Amino acid sequence: MPSPHLDSKVNESQHLLARVLNDLRTEFDLPQEFDAGALAEAHAAVAAHQLPETDLTSLEFVTIDPPSSTDLDQAMYIESGNAGYTVWYAIADVPSFVAAGGELDAETRRRGQTIYAPDGRIPLHPDVIGEQAGSLLADQVRSAYVWRFELDAGARVTAATLERAKVRSRAKLNYEQVQQDIDSGDAAPTLLLLKEVGLKRVELERERGGASLNVPDQEIAHDGRHYFIVTKPPLPVEDWNAQISLMTGMAAARIMLEGKIGILRTMPGPDAEAEAQYRRQTEALGFPWPHDVAYGDYLRSLDTTDPQQLALMHAATALFRGAGYTPFDGELPAEQLQAAIAAPYAHTTAPLRRLVDRFVLVICHALCAGEPVPQWARDALDELPKLMAASDQLAGRVDRAALDAVETALLSHRVGEEFDAVVITGTRSPANGNGNGNGSSNGSANGSQGNRNGNGKVLVAGRGKGSGNGNGNGNGNGAQEPYGVVQLSDPPVTARCTGILEAGATVRVRLAVADIEERRLRFELADG
Repeated sequence: MPSPHLDSKVNESQHLLARVLNDLRTEFDLPQEFDAGALAEAHAAVAAHQLPETDLTSLEFVTIDPPSSTDLDQAMYIESGNAGYTVWYAIADVPSFVAAGGELDAETRRRGQTIYAPDGRIPLHPDVIGEQAGSLLADQVRSAYVWRFELDAGARVTAATLERAKVRSRAKLNYEQVQQDIDSGDAAPTLLLLKEVGLKRVELERERGGASLNVPDQEIAHDGRHYFIVTKPPLPVEDWNAQISLMTGMAAARIMLEGKIGILRTMPGPDAEAEAQYRRQTEALGFPWPHDVAYGDYLRSLDTTDPQQLALMHAATALFRGAGYTPFDGELPAEQLQAAIAAPYAHTTAPLRRLVDRFVLVICHALCAGEPVPQWARDALDELPKLMAASDQLAGRVDRAALDAVETALLSHRVGEEFDAVVITGTRSPANGNGNGNGSSNGSANGSQGNRNGNGKVLVAGRGKGSGNGNGNGNGNGAQEPYGVVQLSDPPVTARCTGILEAGATVRVRLAVADIEERRLRFELADG
């Protein structure tokens, strides 16, 4: 039974943690409530909103999201036929609620995206749109941009169209529930087809040389008294569902490239130096990457339950750097590929939560209809990369700071104790005296994953341990010593550890520093 002294220390650390997490909003100057003008526009848009004439409410759409989510961007329906499949993918009709050039438009450009903090979300749109009139809630008739895909028997896209239509979702499902129903055979036909199509799309991803970083997800949770971290591997249905989103983003990119106007999500392939270094690391850890195997296939072969292979999955983030947004109007861009997807790609399936998707939807719809692209969308193209880069950086910093704080609080009463750990990053020499966060950077490879891991909302997911910028608050104590990064098994914490460390090794470490206010952990090798 825990001692009263220990309980007191834990409660004290949790109270301090709650204050530190609450202070993140001030520290990072996060947006507060929407101003009166933007809210008035939102309510007026909802009151005056008219549904499209095209009626697709007979299609049995469903959404798949975490149980508590109410900002539902996507709904899906799939049918099979003799020639293959038809996939309908409904995306929330955000453009019809945001008037170009208005106060709400300006405010969403300032925000860039929804930010998920442990004490609540900072939404891109007012709730009257984001969680009510614009959200594809079950049993509600909603306006949507509906993608229709014709797929052959191998799930290759043979035709893609986009139109505005009325839709009605039949059910709000969650990933765990859907996975259980599919595994038991009790799932609805659409969900069984999701598995069938999803698996075939995964195979197509392999064929074109795409890759995914399937690092276990981490989620900050709260049980009413304490914050804690939940680590779980992604479910297969999350990958199948993400494949539908990836297919849609690839179709949007293709439409915009053919129309010679739009904005792509691009990322260069691994440079020769990074690839050579990673190959050396795979050899050192006993799982060499064969030269005749694509890196996507190699990453899929890794078993992240094995310490050495988990370290290699983390290290693979060095292959996926430099993602950004590439606008074009008239002249096609030289850089068109998203290297991890191995195809041109665009963000278009999350307009309630990400600014750029609203513009991509409008551009693709105009091009599909043979109509001129609205001037307001065309005028925004050059500005969008800067807006999205700023919001991505802010979201990453908040995400990293929150996880640093929770990890530190979980261990604050255990300074001096020893833990079993796996070395994720081997020893490196300190570049400077700044303590930039607790852990390592570990981003999404394919660009479909963000704060909601593709389509499912979690607070810290899919992106591993931060944006690479750290939290900026470490004071650098011990930073002049060589250090590496270690992953504890219990609790599931990643942090710096001083000493000479070899990636993939299992080590015994001692907690030396746990400062909640500075959000800083530091371990040292237990044997000196």
